[in-house]
Amino acid sequence: MRVAVFETEEWEHEACLRLEPRHAVQCVREPLDRRTVTGFSEAEIISPFVHSRVDAAVLAELPHVGMIATRSTGYDHIDLDWCRDHGIVVCNVPDYGDSTVAEHAFALLLSVSRKIVDAVDRTRHGNFSHSGLRGFELKGHTIGVVGTGRIGRRVIEIARGFGMKVLAYDLRPDQAVADRLGFEYAHLDEVLRQADVLTLHIPASPGAEALLSDREFSLMRQGAILINTARGNVVDIPALVRALADGKLGAAGLDVLPEEPLIREEAEIFRTDGPSQERNLRALVANHVLLRFPNVIVTPHNAYNTESAVHRIIETTIRNIEAFAAGEQMNVVRND
Repeated sequence: MRVAVFETEEWEHEACLRLEPRHAVQCVREPLDRRTVTGFSEAEIISPFVHSRVDAAVLAELPHVGMIATRSTGYDHIDLDWCRDHGIVVCNVPDYGDSTVAEHAFALLLSVSRKIVDAVDRTRHGNFSHSGLRGFELKGHTIGVVGTGRIGRRVIEIARGFGMKVLAYDLRPDQAVADRLGFEYAHLDEVLRQADVLTLHIPASPGAEALLSDREFSLMRQGAILINTARGNVVDIPALVRALADGKLGAAGLDVLPEEPLIREEAEIFRTDGPSQERNLRALVANHVLLRFPNVIVTPHNAYNTESAVHRIIETTIRNIEAFAAGEQMNVVRND
């Protein structure tokens, strides 16, 4: 089968070549989108990563595709409705990064709580003053965990190791897990009211979009910290900017932002018009304002990026592709 793998690094090329000679494999460094889809019309399997935009317009240019093997857990970059209607199987990598993402969430939290970035920048310039660098201990503080899937549970385990009290919210609470890990479930509003630190671990979905907006920030404790390693659109960025500007939030550590492609290539905004262009422009401005806050740390959607995790991603993706080619299915994303 003809396989096109997008957003690849050199080492991934070598891994994907294991699919040959059973399949004809083409590895591409660029993301798959409306500009780069040209030339892949014969592909039968495509493997994008999170920066690709696999929407209806792109898929219409790929008439032979029967499978999409996304190298990620999330799949909000793929038009699942279009795939369902056209019989395209979508597979993901469901469990590569539990510890990887959870550890990154705490890397962000510790960087904020101990003002690591400011301290390092200061000493690099020869200034060893402690002024303005006083942080706080995590022990004894309450962490609110929104989403208790695999990553959320690993976050809870780490938080308990730090001696933190854990309060969690999930649409489908699992009391057995709560009893085993030693935390309590509560309504989202109550989690917001009690959390000194709020960390998000929910997938992108219509119900989760802008889950945190002005109302939710108003419920949070004065000076609370927000950590987001989930999806950018879970947080209303203009509302976050207001909460930071007003001092309601003490700090934020973010690995994800909405409209990330616009930040990477701002010229993208001029390829749309009408309401879409205005919405993108507002998002772009809000993101740039956010990046200038001294009490905000932003990493470039890098929580997944450890040696162990990226090798688990490619190994699972190869198995997904081989299973599909053999008439079987692994890790299929359901969209019934």
